Amino acid sequence: MNKIKLICDSLSDIPKELLETYDIHEVPLTVIFDGKEYIDGIDLSKEEFYKMLRNSENMPKTSQCTYIQFRDAFKKYLNEDKGILYIGGSSTASGTLQSAMMAKNDLEGNIYIIDTQNLSIGSGCFLLSAAEMIEKNKNIEEIVDHLEKLKNNIEVLFTVDTLDYLQKGGRISLAKATIGNMLNIKPILSIQDGLVKPVNQVRGKKQVLSKIIALIKEKFGEDLSDKRIILGYGDNEGEIISVEEKLKSEFNISEILTVNVSSCICAHTGPGIIGIACCNK
Repeated sequence: MNKIKLICDSLSDIPKELLETYDIHEVPLTVIFDGKEYIDGIDLSKEEFYKMLRNSENMPKTSQCTYIQFRDAFKKYLNEDKGILYIGGSSTASGTLQSAMMAKNDLEGNIYIIDTQNLSIGSGCFLLSAAEMIEKNKNIEEIVDHLEKLKNNIEVLFTVDTLDYLQKGGRISLAKATIGNMLNIKPILSIQDGLVKPVNQVRGKKQVLSKIIALIKEKFGEDLSDKRIILGYGDNEGEIISVEEKLKSEFNISEILTVNVSSCICAHTGPGIIGIACCNK
């Protein structure tokens, strides 16, 4: 039995089957929609959330994981004489990692915390690298060192199908959203220094994918056979299939993982999201 317990939060968007395969403990965030609280991924499925988001004029809010959630999870595995590796979503974007740090500081035992300075499929890259290294019986110091280096070898790019949700969430003005939608402007966003930042904008979805492909080639080249590729999407499964086909035609890729983006991410972007993460394994 491995003596390292891997823990994440629901910002990392790891599919349930992989959580089970690698025995990863996920600490869920909370989504607040129309005054009602839902535990992310438990009280409300992603599909149900997407429908609510499409049909409501109100924007949901998200609430970070709590100190109590982390304390209880950490204590459970420390009592099993395990070292703990918690890999969390960006501390700059969410207070969840701070909750974990507070719990760690109140407990005795080997608890390591990695701030991925990333979100969603970006954080997922770190989780899967760690899980694979644990399976190979690497020690926790080796894993932490690898994950720290990974921060400089990852690219996460995404776009949304409408600017309405960014406007409702206060991230852009109503005028900018209205004009942008009229002109079919599609933003290309990235995760930089732990925050979502715009890197480009184009007209039309076809141009978005072409630009994203160009940005990935600029950073990694065309041979991605040794890279991890994760695609994220909301309720737009048909689009992600064509994105996957296009990537395979443009790059040398050994494996692509596609995942549904969580409620806590789509609460800010809307359900029509397409994201691509590319990093070293």
